[in-house]
Amino acid sequence: MCDLVARTGRHQQRYESGCRLVAGCIPFRYRSSSHDCDASEKIVEVLMINSTSGPGLLFPKGGWENDETVEEAAVREAMEEAGVRGDLKDLIGHYVFKSKTHQDEFCPDGSCKATMFALFVTEELESWPEQDVRERTWLTIAEAIESCRYPWMRDALENGFSKWHSDNVVDDGKAPLVGKKGKGSGTS
Repeated sequence: MCDLVARTGRHQQRYESGCRLVAGCIPFRYRSSSHDCDASEKIVEVLMINSTSGPGLLFPKGGWENDETVEEAAVREAMEEAGVRGDLKDLIGHYVFKSKTHQDEFCPDGSCKATMFALFVTEELESWPEQDVRERTWLTIAEAIESCRYPWMRDALENGFSKWHSDNVVDDGKAPLVGKKGKGSGTS
C-alpha cells in the first residue's frame, strides 16, 4: 500500500482566460546499448503511463493548483501518476488542447493549456498513489510516438522534448549533459 496520496478535486485549480492550466513532464532515462565491443551508445527512453479513459499511452500531467508553482505541479504529477522522482529540467513547451473529460463551470468547452518539462528520472517508486489504475512503460522515442494517445503529446515529444534533448547532449552524441540547463522552447 502507498502512504502517498494523490490530490483530487477542482477547488484549487488554476485557470487563465477560460483555459484550465495543466502541468506535466516527459520522464526520461538512458539505457546503454553496445553495438560493438569498443563503443556503448546511450539510448533515450521515455516513461509513459496508460490512460484511465481509453486506449493509448500518456505522459504524466494534471491540474496546476493555486498553492504550487508550475514546476512543483509537474513533479507532483510525475510522482502521483507514474511513481517516479527525478531532476526537473527545462521547459519544453506550452500546448493547447481540448479535454472531453474535464469540462466545468470555469472551462465549459474543456480548453486546457499544458506546460511541459523534461524530467530526468532518478528514482522509480515501488508504490505510488495511482498504482492501482496506472501502468508505466519505458519506450524509445520512436515507440512512444507510435503509442501516444494525443496529438499534442506527440508534438511535445517530437518537437519539444526531442529538440531540447538534441541541444543538451555532448557533441559526441553519446553522453547526456544531464546537469546542463538549456533554453526552453515553447509552442502553442
